[in-house]
Amino acid sequence: MNDRSSAVAAGLGTFERWLSVWVALAIAAGLLLGNLFPGLFAALASWEVASVNLPVAVLIWAMVFPMMVGVDFGSLRQVGEKPKGLIVTLVVNWLIKPFTMAALGVLFFNYVFAGLIPAEDAQAYLAGVILLGAAPCTAMVFVWSSLTRGDANYTLVQVSVNDVIMVFAFAPIVALLLGVTDIVVPWDTLLLSVALYVLLPLLAGYITRRRLVDIGGEVAVDTFKGRVQPFSIIGLLMTVVLLFGFQGEVILDRPLVIILIAVPLLIQSYGIFFVAYGAARAWRIPFNVAAPCALIGTSNFFELAVAVAISLFGLGSGAALATVVGVLVEVPVMLSLVAFANRTQHWFPDEGKTA
Repeated sequence: MNDRSSAVAAGLGTFERWLSVWVALAIAAGLLLGNLFPGLFAALASWEVASVNLPVAVLIWAMVFPMMVGVDFGSLRQVGEKPKGLIVTLVVNWLIKPFTMAALGVLFFNYVFAGLIPAEDAQAYLAGVILLGAAPCTAMVFVWSSLTRGDANYTLVQVSVNDVIMVFAFAPIVALLLGVTDIVVPWDTLLLSVALYVLLPLLAGYITRRRLVDIGGEVAVDTFKGRVQPFSIIGLLMTVVLLFGFQGEVILDRPLVIILIAVPLLIQSYGIFFVAYGAARAWRIPFNVAAPCALIGTSNFFELAVAVAISLFGLGSGAALATVVGVLVEVPVMLSLVAFANRTQHWFPDEGKTA
């Protein structure tokens, strides 16, 4: 890197160390602005295509694009030589996570919180958390992977395989856990979200990388990434502001319900992470693969979960509220797990070992 890029990278590193503080400020700003200017946020929330919010899509692009520039397609073929990380991701995401989330939802909403929540509301919240549990992360995981210095190529493969499985497995798993057989999944939302958050940024990153390599090789790629990386963090913070602004009135009007819904979601998030992280450590998977494979299962594809909840149960339903609470708790939880992973990197073998 040149001196300018090195300075930018150093400044970003300092900024990342205080990221939890900036996120807390973004949450506070979202709540404040959402209550001061509800009309503005209602207008922003209405800018949708197939239940995909366009302002949020633009901000996720800002988060994901710098990481996509770092993807080297030439090295993707090597992922098949290191299958362990992919196996952990798939087992946790599809054979464990949906069912533990449903079990925790039943435990808390039907029994532990039975005296605090009406039975009808409890079933609605249960449906919402089931939708979250069946939708592993698609876009935000690139941010978490980047913050742990994860292998961008391997993360791309993990997300891509998850997306393919989700197209076929999401509806049957949710139908089984909700006890219904006629669930309607908004496929246009699912496919459009994958295209917006993965395929198009990946294509843009590929074209940009090719041009940079032609101009100045990998040095030019590193310099460019150093310059655009700050936009990734800015996109994350602005996304937090928007999401909290959209739900600011609900959060402040019903704080106890928000807390009750958050309890099983928090237990699920930390539990799933440590299951995957522990399996990766026991299997001696390198850290730059182990951290992202644990974080993918912990994070959720909230765009899909919210859209399905609204489609099935309505905008003002308890199910929709539960999926929104999932969005609200996710960023603080993921930042805490990123920090834990970075502190425990020494638990894992060097990246040159088999994964």
